[in-house]
Amino acid sequence: MQANKSRDTKPEVAMRRAVHALGLRYRVSARPLPNLRRTADMVFRGAKVAVFVDGCFWHGCPQHHTMAVSNRTYWANKVKRNVDRDSETDALLLEAGWLPMRFWEHEDPVLAAQEIAAAVRARRPA
Repeated sequence: MQANKSRDTKPEVAMRRAVHALGLRYRVSARPLPNLRRTADMVFRGAKVAVFVDGCFWHGCPQHHTMAVSNRTYWANKVKRNVDRDSETDALLLEAGWLPMRFWEHEDPVLAAQEIAAAVRARRPA
């Protein structure tokens, strides 16, 4: 699993480029909440928006997730823990006044960027 990148994946970079092209600036792979040991792929501090680009295999995409052939139980538990942690992270962020936004790696980065831009602009302080 060491070969699996935790940041700068192709879908993540494509989405960052699309968001940047819309004129938005952000922190990359940053903790939205300093006391929470979890990082978002893009963080818009002023607007309190945290963006996550989830991999279909690792986060159990209902459309594209496939079960591993070998060591099935381990991988099923691993994905379940990831999904549970994602839900917990979203709840903690919402409780702290943040907007968590999650996108699957297969989603169109341009459409996702437009959705992100709308949310960030709506939540920016006046």
